[in-house]
Amino acid sequence: MSRRWEQIPRNPVPSLLKSLLEDHLDPGYAAAAADRAAGRATSSPRRTRTWLVIGSILAGLVLGVAYAENTDREPGADQARTEILDSLRTSDERIATLVARRDELRDTVEQRSAELVAHDAQGAATLDELRAAQVAAAAVPVTGPGITVTLSDPAGRPNLSDPSVRDDTGNTATVLDRDLQSVVNALWGGGAEAVSVGGVRIGPGVTIRQAGGAMLVDNQPVSSPYVVSAVGPQAQMQTDFVVSDAYLRLSGIKQLYGVGFTIAETGELELPAATVRTVESAREAGNR
Repeated sequence: MSRRWEQIPRNPVPSLLKSLLEDHLDPGYAAAAADRAAGRATSSPRRTRTWLVIGSILAGLVLGVAYAENTDREPGADQARTEILDSLRTSDERIATLVARRDELRDTVEQRSAELVAHDAQGAATLDELRAAQVAAAAVPVTGPGITVTLSDPAGRPNLSDPSVRDDTGNTATVLDRDLQSVVNALWGGGAEAVSVGGVRIGPGVTIRQAGGAMLVDNQPVSSPYVVSAVGPQAQMQTDFVVSDAYLRLSGIKQLYGVGFTIAETGELELPAATVRTVESAREAGNR
């Protein structure tokens, strides 16, 4: 019986691995040494210097062209940025003008409606119902006594609602959107007739949410300190708010994170109207 299988290594070493372990010098070095010993130079020093000069010139040309293109683009980028900012300012001014005109027309319509139904009892009752619905929908400004709840981030935090300010520390906001939501809900539960956050009226369809580090109320940025104003019975609202879950929540984050938290009564609050959405269709509740 042949026993050649006993002469075959059990774990043969691959040739590449064997060469890496045993041959510590690259074969190219040995070939270059042999050429030098035989007097066969692969390249002359002059030729080497020539190629180095050519490579340096090409690298310089590439860098010069890149710098020139970057320099040419900077004035154009500044001009485009300026035009965009001017367009935004113009849009803001136009929006402010349209809002003022809308408010003026609304006041004129209300005054004319009151004059038309001044001597009509049924018309006056209908107008009162309309005004009550407008107040419930936050469609009209409200003035009256109430309370304010103020929340503020700890001192030294940047205003993340300002796009010109950047927070490079990686920190997140201390006052969260759910904190403001809990305050608003507690004030509604305490009998508030109208509520605003940071000067933005809270009405149907209005949301309070965070986008990155910015706080958005009805998609409008507001910054710390966050002032929540509520018009209504002061004593009832304050009493109900103090025993609410929102008060316990805010007292806890005040102690843990140093968040500012104050409650104050105000004799005269002025809350603006909320943005009124166009109603495409509606039906009476309970009807299918």
